[in-house]
Amino acid sequence: MPHARAADGTRLFYSVEGAGPPLLLIAGQANSSKWWSQVREDFSARFTTIVTDHRGTGSSDKPDVPYSTRMFAADCVAILTDAGIDRAHVYGTSMGGRIAQWLAAAHGEHVDRLVLGCTSPGGAHGIERSAEVRKSLAQVEPMKARRALEELMYTPAYRGPYNTLGDPQMPPHARKRHLFASAEHDAWDVLPSITAPTLVVHGTDDIFNPTANAPLIASRIPGARMHLIEGARHGYFEEFASEATPLVVNYLED
Repeated sequence: MPHARAADGTRLFYSVEGAGPPLLLIAGQANSSKWWSQVREDFSARFTTIVTDHRGTGSSDKPDVPYSTRMFAADCVAILTDAGIDRAHVYGTSMGGRIAQWLAAAHGEHVDRLVLGCTSPGGAHGIERSAEVRKSLAQVEPMKARRALEELMYTPAYRGPYNTLGDPQMPPHARKRHLFASAEHDAWDVLPSITAPTLVVHGTDDIFNPTANAPLIASRIPGARMHLIEGARHGYFEEFASEATPLVVNYLED
């Protein structure tokens, strides 16, 4: 299993499969590369896909040090370098989209086309989830908290698989570090510096990361396009893959 080394020596797991132009897929908060399990095969039919385990998840090291979305972006550069890939398309969803914002803004030479899914610019300008949503996720009983997360990610019609509910093997310190990194994200001021052609995708019924963030991001990145998937919640890319995957593939190949 290949591992890259971050600047601080952290070992970062990644895997490469498929053929075609490189496509880096970036997972959400407190999730490993399994986040992409249901849809990766379809992307790998057209692209050389690279998936990663964030520091703190999966087979990557889990140092108990402060994490940030900007640090995760630098980790992505280390992974691309180790894989011998100079430049790639980048598709990040949820916190992965926050990481992708920094990757495109601070390391733009490595980014070809950019897709930002169900994400937020963060900071004072980002639209936060409601107090009701936060309360539902903070329930003491694990099964109730999991059920609340399922309802935020998927519609009642969805029957699985559920690949986006977190890495169960994460140590508590890493889970907290991920939460803090996502909460402290603020790329508002650097979004206008992104030069990669950008597509912003969001579900119309996403209250976990409110849909109103999509037009905010699209308005800040020069020339960005936006597409809203009707009826989709936060896990749009999994439940609505039949619409979302061709949408992204067509954009990347345009």
